[in-house]
Amino acid sequence: MAAQSISPRRAVLTLGTTQTIGYGCSSYLPASLAGSMADGVGTSSAFVFGAFSGALLIHAFAGPAAGRAVDRSGARLPLSAASIILALGLAALSLSQTPLHLALAWLVVGLGMALGLYDIAFAGLVGWFGTDARRSITGVTLIAGFASTIAWPLTAWLDHEIGWRGACLVWAAANLVIALPLHLTLPRDAPQLVATADEAAAQVPDDPAPVALQMVLLATALAIMAGIGSIMGAHLPPLLMAMGASAAAAVAAGMLVGPAQVAARFAEFILVRRIHPLASGRAAVVAFPVGAAMLLAMGPVAAAPFAILYGAGNGLFTIVRGTLPLALFGTRNYGGRLGSLNVPARIVGAIAPFLFALALARSVELALGVLIGASVLAFLCLLLLRRPE
Repeated sequence: MAAQSISPRRAVLTLGTTQTIGYGCSSYLPASLAGSMADGVGTSSAFVFGAFSGALLIHAFAGPAAGRAVDRSGARLPLSAASIILALGLAALSLSQTPLHLALAWLVVGLGMALGLYDIAFAGLVGWFGTDARRSITGVTLIAGFASTIAWPLTAWLDHEIGWRGACLVWAAANLVIALPLHLTLPRDAPQLVATADEAAAQVPDDPAPVALQMVLLATALAIMAGIGSIMGAHLPPLLMAMGASAAAAVAAGMLVGPAQVAARFAEFILVRRIHPLASGRAAVVAFPVGAAMLLAMGPVAAAPFAILYGAGNGLFTIVRGTLPLALFGTRNYGGRLGSLNVPARIVGAIAPFLFALALARSVELALGVLIGASVLAFLCLLLLRRPE
């Protein structure tokens, strides 16, 4: 492996901080601001979520190219560019006067997401630390697990105090004043591009067919869990209220998601050398249907347990997104492979909140039942995956 020009501890602290800002100003923004944005430009909340879906599609299709860029020349440039692009997109959101302007601004935010969120950070860590990156990936997600806990109430408070336009500008400033300088401290050098002879032999099977099947199974599981995560990120409080919880109880339950994510990631961090990412992935997928079944059976009294189980599963699976491809396919072309694996996930994540909103309007029980069935399918896909020999 090439000599490391950054310590794992500093990489984790740097990327953990910037990922918290990146997710807070993008993925978690619509849940707090969709209604205010809609009123501000004279449209519906559904249109705002549709525009956000457009951002997720940009994220999906730009992801593989961004990952390949990290494989070639490292993560510093795309991450730094992401801070600037996210700031521009958020500033454009704050200046939007029509639905079209708002939609176009969300597309800019989507490009920033493609260049600056977990996939690029994980690829950077793999480039710096190779097969030892799993612990660093877990560390970054451990810190960034607080993104929803921080972003939802902070953005709602900013909306109340200075309006949604001011809230967008505050997040834009956070990208320029905090995230960008931190990204600029990352190594300039390219990541490790050539595996050792032993690693290369382990990563290139004689028959590519098993690898293709593994890719399909993993991509399917990633897509399903991305859809569930996208839905919960946008609709968790409304879902709990549809099940009979009060607005205050729904918000309180939603605030448990972040701590639950962090607790699960901390457990993974402690056990990282004792369990395979495949075992973590299976455990993560099971958590959601168990919580959803409790919510259906017990109603609003299960709001907090549901949020905790969802948060724990989502927290674990976020790590699995980065560590399982590394364990199954190795370090070579990791960024490009991760970007390709996540294209279906981004597409599903883009359309899932809108489709779930339609289903939720018809029947909350039906909407939850579909998600339970989908998560069972994801679990079956992970059961069929096999560790490399």
